[in-house]
Amino acid sequence: MIRVLKDKTDILKFIAENEVRGSGDNSEVEKDVRLIIENVRKNGDEAVREYTVKWDCPNSLYYKVPDEVIGEAYENTEPKLINVLKRCKEKIEAYHIAQKRENIVIEQEDGVVLKQLIRPLDKIGIYVPGGTAPLISTVLMCAIPAKVAGVGEIIMTTPPQKDGSPNSDVLAAAKLCGVDKVFLCGGAQAIAALAYGTKEIPRVSKIVGPGRDYVAVAKKHVFGAVDIDMIAGPSEILIIADETANPRFIAADLLSQVEHDVKASAVLITTSEALADAVNSELEKQLAELERSDIATQSLRDYSGIIIVKSDDEAIKWADLIAPEHLEIMTKQPLDFEEKLKNYGSLFLGEYSPEPLGDYFAGTNHVLPTNGTARFSSPLSVDDFIKKSSSIFYTKDALEKAAGTIITVAECEGLDAHAKSIKIRMT
Repeated sequence: MIRVLKDKTDILKFIAENEVRGSGDNSEVEKDVRLIIENVRKNGDEAVREYTVKWDCPNSLYYKVPDEVIGEAYENTEPKLINVLKRCKEKIEAYHIAQKRENIVIEQEDGVVLKQLIRPLDKIGIYVPGGTAPLISTVLMCAIPAKVAGVGEIIMTTPPQKDGSPNSDVLAAAKLCGVDKVFLCGGAQAIAALAYGTKEIPRVSKIVGPGRDYVAVAKKHVFGAVDIDMIAGPSEILIIADETANPRFIAADLLSQVEHDVKASAVLITTSEALADAVNSELEKQLAELERSDIATQSLRDYSGIIIVKSDDEAIKWADLIAPEHLEIMTKQPLDFEEKLKNYGSLFLGEYSPEPLGDYFAGTNHVLPTNGTARFSSPLSVDDFIKKSSSIFYTKDALEKAAGTIITVAECEGLDAHAKSIKIRMT
């Protein structure tokens, strides 16, 4: 079903191919995105609306979704779904409340006070993809930590459906999570509008949320004018398993990611060739039952594989090199791996901790680094919605004691005005 790799050269080639799958040659996309951004900056809402007609639907019911429409969507949503979303919200909220930082105050001799001040961002934008799988969970994962951080205003953009209407479940999730404004627009034009502002869409300080090529490239281009969470690539899952693992569970979890996108990646690393064979058989059986089997089949063929290793240490080495978005451990002693592994977005320990648990309910954030960036970056958190500022208070006596040091460094750098700023206070 998917390729089996044993040779080191083949494994390295496979990893290299996967590293470029999310970037590739985006020259045409880059060109288009630059033009879109320039047009939105120049023509504002008019340009955004034109792109919506061109790419999403000819007759969108709304541009800014009225508050009463959002309220009606919430009231008309199946009570079962609302109750489920409330339970998920409680879990996500509790986890992120624990991440909150406090101001740091350091009092020194001579009345010196140094501080690190924590301030929430004033306004953030959430991009929620449309398409075949409207991600209501993205609303929860982006809006809840922002609210916990104390963000002043949350603006959401999401494409209209083909009939021009907003997705009612996405609106219900937005209402539940305290999103302040919702605009029906998508793609690079929505990112540009959030980054630079239009007459109707407020300019934000940060944009978060996933998207495909045009959204990812647009986020890269507007970074600097606005902060972003990350440039996310296609979904990934890596599973380390031994001969004790259940092949049915493994196959189901691999498929849970490859149904996202034809460029998604699913990798199994195992010491057991018998398990590898059993997982391949299970993939074939379970794939036949999936609604999105065409997408999953292409992803399994092009970007997925089973790596056979001789030891757990070798499995850990390859996993750390790949640095996957999601990393599952299905071994006899899964907890033994936690301290040994370094590079991953989110870790799932044991056969009853499947990846979708983190997507929806456990409370950890599912906006995760992809494409190897887990080597240096982190999941979305409360920290993404705050800024840290420093504060200094010195008395005259304290400055007199530090003056000689400051003047020496300033003069060494050839910055006479810096030195004079200190000297003038000493006379």
